[in-house]
Amino acid sequence: MTEETWGQVREGLIRQVGRNNYLTWIEPLRFRDLTEGVARFAVPTGFHGDWVSRNFAEAIRRELDAAGVQVARVEFAVLKDMPKAEPAAKEAAPAARKAPAAAAAAPSSVATPAVVSSDEAVLASAPLDARFTFDSFVVGKPNQLAHAAARRVAEGGPVTFNPLFLYGGVGLGKTHLMHAIAHEITARNPEARILYLSAEQFMYRFVQALRDKQIMSFKELFRSVDVLMVDDVQFIAGKDSTQEEFFHTFNALVDQNRQIVISADRAPGEIKGLEERIASRLQCGLIVDLHPTDYELRLGILQQKADFYRGQYEGLKIAPGVLEFLAHRISTNVRVLEGALTRLFAFASLVGREISMELAQDCLADILRASDRKVTIEEIQRKVAEHYNIRLADMIGPKRLRTVARPRQVAMYLAKQLTPRSLPEIGRRFGGRDHTTIMHGVRKIEELMSTDSQLADDLQMLRRLLEG
Repeated sequence: MTEETWGQVREGLIRQVGRNNYLTWIEPLRFRDLTEGVARFAVPTGFHGDWVSRNFAEAIRRELDAAGVQVARVEFAVLKDMPKAEPAAKEAAPAARKAPAAAAAAPSSVATPAVVSSDEAVLASAPLDARFTFDSFVVGKPNQLAHAAARRVAEGGPVTFNPLFLYGGVGLGKTHLMHAIAHEITARNPEARILYLSAEQFMYRFVQALRDKQIMSFKELFRSVDVLMVDDVQFIAGKDSTQEEFFHTFNALVDQNRQIVISADRAPGEIKGLEERIASRLQCGLIVDLHPTDYELRLGILQQKADFYRGQYEGLKIAPGVLEFLAHRISTNVRVLEGALTRLFAFASLVGREISMELAQDCLADILRASDRKVTIEEIQRKVAEHYNIRLADMIGPKRLRTVARPRQVAMYLAKQLTPRSLPEIGRRFGGRDHTTIMHGVRKIEELMSTDSQLADDLQMLRRLLEG
């Protein structure tokens, strides 16, 4: 197999599996020989070979066939266990830049498995969405800091904060920013070894490595990357063995000055079941909250999306005020907001009508009904605790320190203003307090609002966050 042939195979594989997967899993392979229809490759570790065999062997075989190399199956074995290659084969071997050192693992000479459907196989690295780039990310006050921090990490250079921890509710842009970071790092440094996966996939691979007695190979693989990105880390809470391995992987990468980016649905200290030592280490970096979108940000997202759809649905008009109406009514989730606009443009195109206010209300009736939600006391407590940087447990606990008591009174006031709950019921949600305590807290905040401008600003911002 010549260098030109492998170049053709390489391009086909990059198209099939993506550049990140190629660089992480296929680039380290070394072609050894081709005998009786069997293409043999050396791999750095047995665990690496198992993963390539399960997920990419069939793709490699198909691309070799397409390049005119007749291959019945593909085999992988650890480098030290492979027979020496013939000089010609060695010369034609693909480059293996930055391949991790071989581990003391048993050889993994595995025949090509049957083709596995994408929903049956766990991908080596979760696929990146080409749409999720920094250019397509709409920046507003609620996500300005998160965007700036993600940009800094993606620019490379010295690691300034490690890990970068992004947290927030569903549909606020955490995954978008993580994909954007990976895209930007790859564009700036195509050889960077980036591993992006969900916490669930991390657990799955760890359990599989234990079952296959490949735990040393697993450790070496995860600790050889330049950038580790773990989405939805709250998934490992309560899973002791997985947390133990995650903790050691985290420490090893930080010690090597490798970048770590993590996302979750809440701050590290608020993830129930997460070991204290892990929460403590996660808090050593930069923790950034993606706040719920405000009206201006939602409108900006809709305008960008509408501009895109105008190019797709030529001649389709949208009446004044429709985007503003949607930005006001659909406030809880950006994905729902974008999905509503997608549905609206598709429906208007099918029926051949202008996107008017009436059409929007008819087409999106179910989404609009679901968006008419009520603010809950629990949501108020969480937002106030986050704003004043206190523990949620202290918010409803017995502590009377001023740093806790004042935020607690703010939460009581907002619960009275934004929910239909009675004072006794609010009291029960604040650790079983008497309704007279709630009344006192509400009155205290009402008195301070006229003299304390900072408190007035805090209340205005919190109301805006809670009401969307």
